[in-house]
Amino acid sequence: MSRFATPSLSRRTFLHALGAAAGAVAAPGLFGPAPALARGASKVKRVEASDLGVTLKLELSHAPFPCDGAPYRDATVLVFVPAHYRAPESGELDLVMHFHGHVTTAERAIAAHKLREQLHESKQNAVLVVPQGAVNAAESPPGQLGQPGGLRRLCGELAAVLAGPSARRALGDCAVPRQAKLGMLCLSAHSGGYRVAAACLRHGGCEVNEVYLFDALYGEVDAFRDWVLARKDRSGRDRHKLISHFVAGDVRRLNLELERALEARGVACLHERRPGELSRKQLLNGRAIFIETALAHSAVTFQQNAFRDCLFASGLRRQLRSSWFKKKNEPRQIDVRPPS
Repeated sequence: MSRFATPSLSRRTFLHALGAAAGAVAAPGLFGPAPALARGASKVKRVEASDLGVTLKLELSHAPFPCDGAPYRDATVLVFVPAHYRAPESGELDLVMHFHGHVTTAERAIAAHKLREQLHESKQNAVLVVPQGAVNAAESPPGQLGQPGGLRRLCGELAAVLAGPSARRALGDCAVPRQAKLGMLCLSAHSGGYRVAAACLRHGGCEVNEVYLFDALYGEVDAFRDWVLARKDRSGRDRHKLISHFVAGDVRRLNLELERALEARGVACLHERRPGELSRKQLLNGRAIFIETALAHSAVTFQQNAFRDCLFASGLRRQLRSSWFKKKNEPRQIDVRPPS
């Protein structure tokens, strides 16, 4: 565990995050100029290493909070880089950003939902990002991520901080590209985190490739519908892909409403009503996938490795071999995580 110092900001056009430990950082192109960092100010507040990888606790100016009009002040953004991560030659930084639900914190959510473990097991060459939302609150306001370009600014600042000397020392062989351009961006949400995900889709300012909802569709149906439809004629990594796991109740009703709305506009949807009914190939190739489960609301993300399987079936670029696609055309086996 240690402390460090770093810079700020960029995406899809080149992220010119020049590795200065302090002072202004120029980031021309899509993001515009990055804000100057206070001299000597450290964005990296804590580093924790384990066999799974390295977790960085960052404090970012473009985190959801603080935000005008909201009482929340915690600017924490947790970042997990798996031990197998290696910066690709393309210089692209693939991100999976998860928004937690009500009455919790980013630290508790990343542990309780086994997000690090599942990314590590998926073998995807991607970085997990968990911004702190409203701390221990029964609401999920998006904060700065609800402002036009908020997601773009957060991704840019994050890329620049990770490319800085302090984070690179902490990450060692797992360091991200120095002048990264944003590659694939996947958003994940549990429960009330859907509000933040929807705000990012509406006006985040950068391309979101995939969305994973874990008993999370409590509203904003039109935001997710419009996002899928925006690329309904594209295929492969260029399409917008949605996977939604859900239990009974209002969330199920809204998932069915979204499914009907997409099919009415010509989007072929997949719907799993019994565990493992869909094959792994269908998870890989599907555009809008709805998965019913009998799990508890708090366990949907991890108990049957749903987050991991979303990542396995994603367009993210894996650099390690995996046996996950063996028997990919058969109904898939459901893996249950052992109790902690």
